Amino acid sequence: MKPIFLLCLLTLSVGTPLLLAAHAHEPATHPVAPDATWLAQAQAAYPLKTCVVSEEEFGGDMGEAVDYIYKQEGQADRLVRFCCKKCIKDFTKAPTLYLKKIDEAAAKAKTS
Repeated sequence: MKPIFLLCLLTLSVGTPLLLAAHAHEPATHPVAPDATWLAQAQAAYPLKTCVVSEEEFGGDMGEAVDYIYKQEGQADRLVRFCCKKCIKDFTKAPTLYLKKIDEAAAKAKTS
């Protein structure tokens, strides 16, 4: 079953935009934000320095990365970073393709 996403834009205390995905069965007014420690660890471990969709460098012309928490029933939450909010739309059309790119980059980083 394809996950259905409801996007909510939150701002962390440091001013970094954080985009959260919530399943349709969760209350739209109360999305579960990731733990700050989990988010910091996921950001530090993220294997790409570019947007998984556009391949634009984070912090470049597009500005700081937009963090998106991908949720899929039965799977652990995943951090996906984009150069802008527009790339999220492309990601949601084929998340498996983009998650594979992230996984491949992570595997390559471990062997380096």
